[in-house]
Amino acid sequence: MDLGITGKNALVTGGANGIGKAISLDLAKEGVNIFFTSRDMKTIKKGEILFKRSGVKAKGFKVDFLKKNEFSKFLKKIKSLKIDILINNAGHTFDVKNPYCDIADWRKVISVNFETPVQIVNSVIKNMKKNKWGRIVNITSCAGLENSGPVTYTVSKAALTAYSRTMGRILATESSDIVMSALFPGVVATKGGHWDKILKSNPSHAKKYLSERCPLGRFGKVEEISSVVTFYSSKLVSFSQGAIIPIDG
Repeated sequence: MDLGITGKNALVTGGANGIGKAISLDLAKEGVNIFFTSRDMKTIKKGEILFKRSGVKAKGFKVDFLKKNEFSKFLKKIKSLKIDILINNAGHTFDVKNPYCDIADWRKVISVNFETPVQIVNSVIKNMKKNKWGRIVNITSCAGLENSGPVTYTVSKAALTAYSRTMGRILATESSDIVMSALFPGVVATKGGHWDKILKSNPSHAKKYLSERCPLGRFGKVEEISSVVTFYSSKLVSFSQGAIIPIDG
């Protein structure tokens, strides 16, 4: 199957770890040049080496989205990168679990999970419109659809979902081959991630969670998410504006 994206440029936020790493790798295997973000320079170097093995260009950017100066500089840089495919993958709970938390904690979670993707879209959309082609995939979460996870996190992901649906419709009227969609991963056990740690420290809790929350009865694999993201980054989804896709088992 020809996805029609060889030679395109992709930006994957959080693209060197977990699901983001799998997405970057899958896109690289399709001949897509990879630009990605991470907060750790060692991780960036490893990612560049890994993605370049597919014969594509790869460059990482060290940026903390909560640091305004860093983020502003990053937004200026990506305007010149001619991004064709944007994967807004980076997200975090920041371990804010208290539903009555201070508004500063709310702002931190919403800033990274919602405002950051919006600002990045605003920075790359001009080039997509100029080229009359683009794919934007927002990685949200099933937590944004149901009672699962901290309230701050679920609200921020619900906002990103609503944004994806409504902006998808707007983009359809402005440029017919720019497609924005939102994909909802369920519980995925990534190396060093939350559920990987729970499996080691409290396996009975993980088993209970799966039996009560996941009909399939197991955690997802990063490849099961990245393959769908790659498809929604392709030329084959030209009639999927504002699509909302759960991948949750």
